[in-house]
Amino acid sequence: MHMTSKLAKLGLFDAMVPRYTSYPTAPQFKPETGSAQMERWIRAIPPGSQISLYLHIPFCRRLCWFCACRTQGTQTLSPVAGYLDTLIQEIEMLGHLLPEGVTLSRMHWGGGTPTLLSPPMIAELAQAVRQVAPLAERAEFSVEIDPNEIDSERVDALAAAGMNRASIGVQDFDPEVQNTIGRIQDFKVTQQAANMLRDVGITSLNADILYGLPHQTEARIADSVQKLLTLNPDRVALYGYAHVPWMARRQSMIPSDALPAPERRLNLFDTAARLFEWDGYRQIGIDHFAVPQDGLAIAAQSGQLRRNFQGYTDDPAEVLVGLGASAISRFPQGYAQNASATSAYAKAIQGARFATARGHSFAGEDLLRARLIEAVMCDFEVRFDDIAERFPHGVARVAELLQSAADHFGEMVQLADTGLRIRPQGRPLTRIIARFFDAYDMSGAGHASAI
Repeated sequence: MHMTSKLAKLGLFDAMVPRYTSYPTAPQFKPETGSAQMERWIRAIPPGSQISLYLHIPFCRRLCWFCACRTQGTQTLSPVAGYLDTLIQEIEMLGHLLPEGVTLSRMHWGGGTPTLLSPPMIAELAQAVRQVAPLAERAEFSVEIDPNEIDSERVDALAAAGMNRASIGVQDFDPEVQNTIGRIQDFKVTQQAANMLRDVGITSLNADILYGLPHQTEARIADSVQKLLTLNPDRVALYGYAHVPWMARRQSMIPSDALPAPERRLNLFDTAARLFEWDGYRQIGIDHFAVPQDGLAIAAQSGQLRRNFQGYTDDPAEVLVGLGASAISRFPQGYAQNASATSAYAKAIQGARFATARGHSFAGEDLLRARLIEAVMCDFEVRFDDIAERFPHGVARVAELLQSAADHFGEMVQLADTGLRIRPQGRPLTRIIARFFDAYDMSGAGHASAI
């Protein structure tokens, strides 16, 4: 049987599965987790430890049709200024609860468009964070950059604030594709943004590019990748476009008949992946690529790669605190997500309580299954020695689950005394294999295509 047919038989081209940036996934979160639990989990952070911080800026000058993020459009900085005041108040609330000596191993500003902030706003926000939890030595401070919404003054402000990694949104450089997804971004604008960042010493650059966009062909994505490679990014996220207009109504602007079929999506990914690998990048997990000396590649090589809400990471911190509307925090005890609407978020913070609207407390087999899924997503394998070290009483249970997976996926995986490994030809099925270890009902979750 042809390999494509075998992948199809196992559901690659019709399954809807999570991206597994958490387990359980966000659709499983419940309102029973609230601000009081968030407070307890913050207080339980060990003194002197390192944590990660995510700040969400949910504003954009324009709303791109392809985007499914929690964002809102604005033509002025007035609502942004009000939101920033609330965000700083939330940062101060965090500071009152954090144990002594906590520092940041990672800080990421995402959105939305964080570069919508004016230089004084950037300085004010960075100072508010420093007063609560300073960056640790060799910490990484990254910011999502919209090349259409950046200038030298804001680049200087970000560099002065301590940013040492920038993440540039690309999506695709083809004009017809850009017009169809509502994201007009000339290559020269992107090139100028990269040059500005490097001119102030920001040498670590990430880039995001999408496959599966309307009117995208193998030739077009190859051209976009080749242009992107001239910018020499350290790492690239090659995400599959998730067409979910029932969740993100703006995506209804995109004609569904212009989207590539699932089999074509696989070809688009393979085309881009080969170009990155030919240029010396190493594939990291299911959809990232990095130069060999990048921290992500080193983490993958050493078995230290992890997965969180920003995708793949080399961050060792056990706690990720998310601040801002819709932001999600992860603690050893569970997940906590802020209210998605900025009005509900602001009302809670201005009432001197955290805006936690829902979440999940780990119970039962959650942590065991979370590790299985993370190992599959990061390393394409589950090792019995890793499970025995983390869950001494869970090895027999894992052996059962791995045997069941081996029976189901057949030649796509290899089961041995050391554990389960996904064979190279089975890697397109990674998210489907991860779902095999997911104990939660996903019938109404509305996830994206498996490829």
